[in-house]
Parts: sequence; structure tokens; C-alpha cells
Amino acid sequence: MLTEERYSVILEMVKQNKSVKLPELCERLGASESTVRRDLTQLDEKGLLKKVHGGAISAEDHSFSVVEQDVEAKSKLFNEEKIAIARYAASLVDDGDFVFLDAGTTTGYMIDFLPEKNVTFVTNAFIHAKRLAQRGFTVYIPAGEIKLTTEAIVGAECVNSLQSYNFTKSFLGANGISLAAGVSTPDRNEASVKSTAVQNSRIAYILSDHSKFGQISAVTFAKLGRVRLITDKLSEENKKYISKVNVKEVM
Repeated sequence: MLTEERYSVILEMVKQNKSVKLPELCERLGASESTVRRDLTQLDEKGLLKKVHGGAISAEDHSFSVVEQDVEAKSKLFNEEKIAIARYAASLVDDGDFVFLDAGTTTGYMIDFLPEKNVTFVTNAFIHAKRLAQRGFTVYIPAGEIKLTTEAIVGAECVNSLQSYNFTKSFLGANGISLAAGVSTPDRNEASVKSTAVQNSRIAYILSDHSKFGQISAVTFAKLGRVRLITDKLSEENKKYISKVNVKEVM
């Protein structure tokens, strides 16, 4: 079992049971105590759980998400909020921009609101690519493997394709936003693509409705200080993010 797969299993067990013992983890993972202890140490350092003697317990004030919903399921959630976020994000696109547009429902909503300007897009979402081309934009698609659940192109080839680009802006989705773990997603292949886009962008925007705050997924792809967040509205509990990261509320 790969390291990220072990992380996902561990976090899911902690989420379900609030605590888990080392022997239970070893049996479930088919791994040695030394390997599991090392995994727990890494997850503890990321703030994803709290390592204790003989096992681990849930970290405070966070929910863990290790399962990736498909596009159809996501399209039924918080549509009004996503559209408001997408409308504002689209207004940030300027003439001459070279933009990375991530796969996802909220980034997809951006396309209808984009101004008719001289903008070039790179997207790892084959559905987005078609719609952007129909709008008359110049569009590039990276090489890679198609992941049907998120309608995204992922993998090492995709990362390699993106590494030579220098984006003025990127617009990305996320599954979790946390002060402890930054911006995260369940799949390590998608995380690699997102991370590369962030690193190669002058400005990286994360488009996220309020439900993603306080959530942690298995793989962190960006630190909060490296990105700007666009959301619908922060709850009183989540106002703490304002002092830590650039946040724009649009509702």
C-alpha cells in the first residue's frame, strides 16, 4: 500500500472512531509498527491528527475528508454560492492573461462569466477546454491520464506539461482549507497538478464555498500564505482566516 493510501485509511479510521490503536492500524494496513508510527508522526506534524501513546486521536476543530465526490454529486451542492464565487473570479481575468483553469464545478461556472478579452487558457479539465474554445479563447490541454470522477487530466505527464508554463493567474478548487494543513485535496495525483499550477503562477486563487473551511483532505497542495481565497461568506468561527490569508467574501 502506498504512503498516501495509508494516510487516507488512517484518517478515515480516526474520523469514524475518534481514536484508533496502533495494533488496529497495523492489521488494517498490513504494515509494521515502525511504518505506522512514522505515518502517525507525519500526520501529527501536519495537524491532521494527534499522535498519542499506543495510537492516535482526532485533532480538534477539524473534519477530515478522504473521499472524492464525483462531478455530478458536487454539482448539486451550494450552487448559488459557487456561481457568486465564479462570477467574481471571472472578473479578475484581464486582457493578455495566461491562465490555468483547474477542473471542478466552481471553476466551470467561471466560463460563462469570462470577459471577451485576449486571454489564453491552459486547463486540465477536458470539459472546460471545449467550452472555453467555444467562447473563442485560445486553449491548451496538458498531456496525462483522464480521471473520470473529477473529469480531470492528472499524472506525471500532466505535471511535466505544466512545469514549463508561467501563468499570470490560476484558479483552482479545493476539498479542504485549514489553518493547520493549508489547502488540500484527497488525491495525490490531482494534488501534484494543483501544486505545480500554484508554484508556476504569479497569483493563485482558490475558489471555495464556506463548507470547505475547517476541512482537511489527505494531501496538502498549497500553503495558505501562497494563495488568495475567494469564498461566499465566512462564518463567525472562520473569521480567524482573515488574519492569516487574503480572503475575498462575495456574498
